[in-house]
Amino acid sequence: MATEPVKDAEPTIGKLVSDASRDISTLVSKEIQLAKSELKVSVRAGGVGIALFAAAGFIAVLAIIMLSIAIAYLIHWNGSGLSLHWAFLIVFGFYVLLAGLLAFVGVKKVKQVGPPSKAIEQGREIPRALKGQS
Repeated sequence: MATEPVKDAEPTIGKLVSDASRDISTLVSKEIQLAKSELKVSVRAGGVGIALFAAAGFIAVLAIIMLSIAIAYLIHWNGSGLSLHWAFLIVFGFYVLLAGLLAFVGVKKVKQVGPPSKAIEQGREIPRALKGQS
């Protein structure tokens, strides 16, 4: 009878490290595949959403143009109000003031933007966590 060699019941450290490395590599690649598939679905839905927002924005711009003309004619009031050219200049001036106000507020908000300090701090903690330190 042929006897089988006795197999060691406990794997070696090298085998454990090799298995752990392979498992971590597999886990990371599967996570990346999952993220890619989720992103594809999100990108499709996002693309449709962006197209709908663009269409809504275009229609809103057309509506603002029509509203501007209507306001100018309201100021003109069939000739008994201001002259038509002054009415259109008043509407134009209002939009220039509104644009200036929006730009001013926008600049103030942009100046408040800073680096993502919490994410940077957590990123600095990763090497210590991998070394087993807390």
